[in-house]
Amino acid sequence: MRLEEKQRELNKAVEDIAGKIIKQLPKNQDLLATFEKCFQTTAKTTAKFLENGEVFLITGDIHAMWLRDSSAQVIHYLPFLKKYLILKELVGGLIKRQFRYILIDPYANAFNEEANGNCQEVDITDTTPWNWERKYEVDSLCYPIWLLHEYFEMTGDEKIFSEEAKQVLLKIVNLWKREQNHDRDSVYRFERRHCPPSDTLPEGGKGTPVAYTGMTWSGFRPSDDACRYGYLIPSNMFACVVLKYVEEYALNFYQDRALAESAQGLRKEIEEGIRIYGIVKDPEFGDIYAYETDGYGNYNLMDDANVPSLLSIPWLKYDSGENKIYENTRRFLLSSRNPYYFKGKYGQGVGSPHTPDRYIWHIALIMEGLTEKDPVKRDALLSYILSTRGGTQVMHESFFCDNPSEFTRDWFAWADSLFALFIMKNFRVEL
Repeated sequence: MRLEEKQRELNKAVEDIAGKIIKQLPKNQDLLATFEKCFQTTAKTTAKFLENGEVFLITGDIHAMWLRDSSAQVIHYLPFLKKYLILKELVGGLIKRQFRYILIDPYANAFNEEANGNCQEVDITDTTPWNWERKYEVDSLCYPIWLLHEYFEMTGDEKIFSEEAKQVLLKIVNLWKREQNHDRDSVYRFERRHCPPSDTLPEGGKGTPVAYTGMTWSGFRPSDDACRYGYLIPSNMFACVVLKYVEEYALNFYQDRALAESAQGLRKEIEEGIRIYGIVKDPEFGDIYAYETDGYGNYNLMDDANVPSLLSIPWLKYDSGENKIYENTRRFLLSSRNPYYFKGKYGQGVGSPHTPDRYIWHIALIMEGLTEKDPVKRDALLSYILSTRGGTQVMHESFFCDNPSEFTRDWFAWADSLFALFIMKNFRVEL
């Protein structure tokens, strides 16, 4: 099939699915129009089938592919992979592209379609012409493994477990093990000149010092902002989740006991590190998870809108057996004690140091809804979301809590996809 025909088939598939879902939703024209547009955004505006069977997915208004964003951009299509083969081809091709990029440079977070040297900035780091940006983020390696798992669960397609996929899993596990001793063993450095402190790493690009904890180090957050302290707790939690998948695949598809044991051992070390170093006793909320720590007794108590976040722990399926700690943490995060929790005329929610003060993120509101058990509160969150689009029918990166017409990024596919998923979950759509 020609590439143009594939794109037409993809467009038709998402139109067909959206039409069927709309019939199950409340007869609210604003809701229906917003859902329809958000559901189709990824397929119609960001996806490109390539001649080699891979798929390149831009983030939206930036013509580059993020490992994290691209995974999240297809999340609402996953339930339909078996029925719509073009969606299976879309996600399968995306995974193959992600794996290609990781083998090129596992420290990079975003890539070009071709090795053309385009980049966010000319940074001081060991880069390649494929890299759009080389900010090392643990979650950038978690998401492709997570997507691999979701794809296989939905399709049963064992062909996805290629030799290349095995090399990716090996590379990720080995990198995470190396970054357990970042100060001693890592060669990764990143510096950006003439920029805010959040866009570069101190200490000659190495980052602030960290002690060994068992956790794995991250230079940057899912927001692409620099970590204050190198052990980013929600990203380490996400790593624990996907390391279980690595262990499973190493045994079931590659008969590689050494890889399985390496993944299992690393996971246990990270979990123990979170338990010992990642929990803080707060006088108001009790035991809560820190957002970041350095192993020297310094903690950053906050949350960021970008996922993985502390708010998203249940959605990530991280289970420490300590649900009370998450409940305490959630109460902290959704309070004025979280320095990035904002209240305004149009609602309240979590923002980010990545965007202006008092700007709330749609992703955070949606994640709050996806992890909220109370249906009344979920409906209130949906109302907040629908009233904060600034007159558009899409989600934004962030909006000013007193005036939603002031927003950042009017083309941000990750937020659109997550909104579509929230609607499907909230209204228990039959798929």
